[in-house]
Amino acid sequence: MKKFLIVAAVVWLGMTACREEVKDAVQVDAWPPIFPDYTEVTIPVGIAPLNFNSADESECLDVVLKGSDGEELHVQGDYAAFDADKWRRLVEENQGGELVCSVCIKSNGRWKRYKDFRIYVSAYELEDYGLTYRKIAPGYEVYSKMGLYERELSSFEERALLENTEVPGMCVNCHTPNRTNPEQFVFHVRGAHGGTLVQRAEETELLQAVNDSLKGSMVYPYWHPSGRYCAFSTNQTRQGFHVVKDERVEVFDLSSDVFVYDAVKHKLLLDSLLCQKNYSENAPVFSPDGRTLYYMTALQRHYPTEFREQKYSLCSIGFDAESGTFGQQVDTLFDATKEGKSLTWPRPSYDGKYIMVTLADYGYFSIWHKESDLWLIDVKTGQMTPVVAANSDDADSFHNWSAGSHWFVFTSRRENGLYSLLYLSCIDDNGQATKPFLLPQENPKAYYGQSVFSYNTPDFTSSPVKLDAKKAAAAIESPERVSTTVR
Repeated sequence: MKKFLIVAAVVWLGMTACREEVKDAVQVDAWPPIFPDYTEVTIPVGIAPLNFNSADESECLDVVLKGSDGEELHVQGDYAAFDADKWRRLVEENQGGELVCSVCIKSNGRWKRYKDFRIYVSAYELEDYGLTYRKIAPGYEVYSKMGLYERELSSFEERALLENTEVPGMCVNCHTPNRTNPEQFVFHVRGAHGGTLVQRAEETELLQAVNDSLKGSMVYPYWHPSGRYCAFSTNQTRQGFHVVKDERVEVFDLSSDVFVYDAVKHKLLLDSLLCQKNYSENAPVFSPDGRTLYYMTALQRHYPTEFREQKYSLCSIGFDAESGTFGQQVDTLFDATKEGKSLTWPRPSYDGKYIMVTLADYGYFSIWHKESDLWLIDVKTGQMTPVVAANSDDADSFHNWSAGSHWFVFTSRRENGLYSLLYLSCIDDNGQATKPFLLPQENPKAYYGQSVFSYNTPDFTSSPVKLDAKKAAAAIESPERVSTTVR
């Protein structure tokens, strides 16, 4: 208890150390240099406070935040730290409107007053409780410390779901709920005791990592809306290293196929149209009504000499949930050979309007591609448009939709080109996106400045994930696995 009081006192002193009246401030005709850049962003009701720091060296920040309704917030300190309850009330009272933020920054003993900026409060609800994601150091040969985590969106609270310290030497990845419902989820474990953990309601199973009929493990999962089926790809993944500026790693598959797992019968549903020789099928996803399976495919190239020639198209095939069978025809929705780009990570919005994808120059592991950008495909018209407001000059990639299909989360390396961080943005009824905002933290500059982890495979979750880490770790370490058969 004494230790807590000391820490709390230090934090309080740090936040009140520069309490003073703002005098003789020089007016600057520019927005304030703050980190994160929260100027002119759009936020949902219920999001954690958008605390921020001065992007430059400073002695004090003085910030006033007010809307057309509610009590204004006035904070002063080493960084702008808003009271969580007052922030929540102010945002709620101004839903569909805007907040005006006035910032003064003191440096070298002088105050500067910057142009006011606005934070828009969206009328679109963000119904989800939180986010799940993997954090991993950007290494190449060893996993170091990494794991799956959950973050509550209304606060700064993060908790580990499963870390590889509980399953030493292994890699845990691709935690995937069913349309944000954490009652049903799946994730894969690589390593000596590898396997695929599947949880449906209260039943948890650990499937064997590799079936003799598959070329690799069960990865990149996506649930059928019925909850009975889960689509996977099976990949023989390799990586190579570039020797040119601004390119580091290339992840590629020697081969990959797509299949569907029947969780009731423990069967792997394969089809020759999804396992074509000389082609790499990858990253399958179901349409919101469950009648269509989308996936990406590319003609297999020779590595390493032809890696720039491997470009993925977007295809679709029918799926009958009653019989667990596929259609007889494959349709190409995006032809990479004609477009000259490679399409990766298709993610349909749950309202059926769009498919969000990433476009890169080649390959599919777009998080390492500086040119990667987000695009929207209109399902009715087939028209593709870039998500201009959300894209940057660095890698913008792996994305997922909120339950209401207006908000989306994605990874971007825009801050420093090295670490992928999480951003949220909103799509309106006309398909236009808002300026994204970096996932809020209590003290952003300290948090992100000290972090050595990249975020990836983010997804929304409608409620806290129920996963007993100790039981999951014991099951992973155990040799017991649920066997599967092939149909």
